[in-house]
Amino acid sequence: MNPALGLLIAYVAGSFPSAYVAGRLIKGVDLRTVGSGNLGATNVYRTLGFGAALCVLLIDLAKGALPVMYLPRVLNVGPAGSDSAFWWALAYGIMAIAGHAKPVFLLWKGGGKGVATATGVFLVLAPQPLLATVVVCVAVVWYTGFMSAGSIAAAALFPLLVWLDTRVTPVLWGALLVSAFICWTHRANMVRLRNGTEPRLFKKKERGS
Repeated sequence: MNPALGLLIAYVAGSFPSAYVAGRLIKGVDLRTVGSGNLGATNVYRTLGFGAALCVLLIDLAKGALPVMYLPRVLNVGPAGSDSAFWWALAYGIMAIAGHAKPVFLLWKGGGKGVATATGVFLVLAPQPLLATVVVCVAVVWYTGFMSAGSIAAAALFPLLVWLDTRVTPVLWGALLVSAFICWTHRANMVRLRNGTEPRLFKKKERGS
């Protein structure tokens, strides 16, 4: 089977609109018209609650992790650990992120910002830098109350942590590309953070409760 077919499979898998489905099933709403309008776990949390957000988060993680983990094996893209295998795995991960951001099942209208799906991708490709980045993200969110601030800080730091941990060229280039993409999808959040109009994930006083 041609490895290029995996690009389409990964994109379609990434396109599954878990947040949209959750909104329709739980409250009969289109989350693209509610809250931030973003089809991601944060908007699900604000609109539908913690349980729904956790389910959506796990599905979005899987959308990134599973294509990277299994498609290179199924499609025989090269020996495990080779540059060829890393490049193909990265390509599948990027297509899954693209599907999450522009899902074909919603006719490319709406989507998430790619954080959870990208986390799934690099949980497979660079687990140690990824886990360190998650710690940074959680710390920033806990201190500021802004999920977007944590995501932006994590995206900016991640390529450096990948470079310090591994010199595998495909993974480093992938980290740079995905980091830039996530910062780009958060450009409106950056403006709101600067203007003081960004909604918090929780109020600061709740951190100790």
